[in-house]
Amino acid sequence: MTLRLYDTATRSVRDFVPLTPGQAGIYLCGVTVQSSPHIGHLRSAVNYDVLRRWLLHEGLEVTFVRNVTDVDDKILQKSLEHERPWWAIAYENRLLLERDYRALNVLPPTYEPLATGHITEMHDLIGTLIERGHAYPGGGACADVYFDVLSYREYGALSGQRPDDMRDAGDAPVRDKRDHRDFALWKGVKADEPQDAYWPSPWGRGRPGWHIECSAMAQRYLGDEFDIHGGGLDLTFPHHENEVAQSKAAGLGFARYWVHHALLNLGDSKMSKSLGNVIDLNSVAEAGIRPVELRYYLGSPHYRSRIDYSDEALREAAVAYRRIEGFVQRAAEVVGNGRPKAVPPAFADAMNDDLNTSAALAVVHDTIREGNTALAAGDEPAIRGALTAVRAMLGVLGLDPFDGAWSGGEGGNDLKPVVDSLVALALEQRAQARTRKDWAAADSVRDQLKNAGIQVEDTPTGPRWTVGEQH
Repeated sequence: MTLRLYDTATRSVRDFVPLTPGQAGIYLCGVTVQSSPHIGHLRSAVNYDVLRRWLLHEGLEVTFVRNVTDVDDKILQKSLEHERPWWAIAYENRLLLERDYRALNVLPPTYEPLATGHITEMHDLIGTLIERGHAYPGGGACADVYFDVLSYREYGALSGQRPDDMRDAGDAPVRDKRDHRDFALWKGVKADEPQDAYWPSPWGRGRPGWHIECSAMAQRYLGDEFDIHGGGLDLTFPHHENEVAQSKAAGLGFARYWVHHALLNLGDSKMSKSLGNVIDLNSVAEAGIRPVELRYYLGSPHYRSRIDYSDEALREAAVAYRRIEGFVQRAAEVVGNGRPKAVPPAFADAMNDDLNTSAALAVVHDTIREGNTALAAGDEPAIRGALTAVRAMLGVLGLDPFDGAWSGGEGGNDLKPVVDSLVALALEQRAQARTRKDWAAADSVRDQLKNAGIQVEDTPTGPRWTVGEQH
């Protein structure tokens, strides 16, 4: 079955046919780093990481580009509010973002361009738009350059909006704009902004508009035309609409598929730094939720389904993942870790059906039930078959418990051996108490481990421990 993806531009589910057979080029709108990341950003990262992993699993060579917006109105405003250099704020938050991506086992992008590193490419693209009659410099001393929306007849096609119904998007101050719908490609110097946030240009000192950066960077790393452009549903208008307009007007083929993920809401509103209603990775960790469990929570719903965040739903997801983890550990104790092989056909069908991770995880849980039956019966071939299938599926989803990202084996900060040793010491004390029939002491050790989030299960081969819920 061919992968089918919902394409926002055609409002239909389409067969994914790469521009170049055996290859796929993906551009994902990354984060504007005016403050630290929250789990809404991480949902985007996880969703497109799953897409990328599935394409890799299917044998495609993937070029994955995820940009960072490191200069814009919000970052400059933060600079003034906190009396810190804007570039220092952007860099600090970039490091936090990279930390969180690593924590959630998100594969690093092939390229991660910064807006500030591609000013020349933006100048070239703006120059082409002016030459083609689709952009114009503002008059007077200002260096503003605007895109002429009415010069591009297809404007509004991606988002389904009509130019006649559009209000002023508020993208730039009305400094010699010809029409309120026009948007800024290049923003001239403003007296109330940090004066080191500007670059020379053919039109005067200024800085890039938000939309031009993505068109320029996508062209730089993926060419004039590429396969998939991704981003949050909230970016469809005006950001992606403007990207399409300026890129197509410049003669570029640009994105062949538009894939948008739904938002993560907290209360009645989307999780947003500007609204101040955010939950970050640290607060999730303080609640006893591990990064792998957060990834399971964020990746379980279909990427086009809205997530209404709740602590209860997050805890339920954590428990569900711990059941998966428990099976993998128990099976590995019997037959070894095994080597993941092909995924079951039902899992592949779910993934090819517009990345239906919800249905794919149902296959994972069905296979685990079969594996648990095999464990109870001591059927080693069936145990091995279930384990290798489960690990193959979890690998596609970035959730394999034996992945070095979760054990810490790749980062040099592996605490698992330390935890193993401490738990082993506690279990030895418990065993000694049981030997001398001091049941109260034995139960006390077990209860203390349970309070620390460690579940102990007595088996014929000795006690087994897993990470459980804290109390």
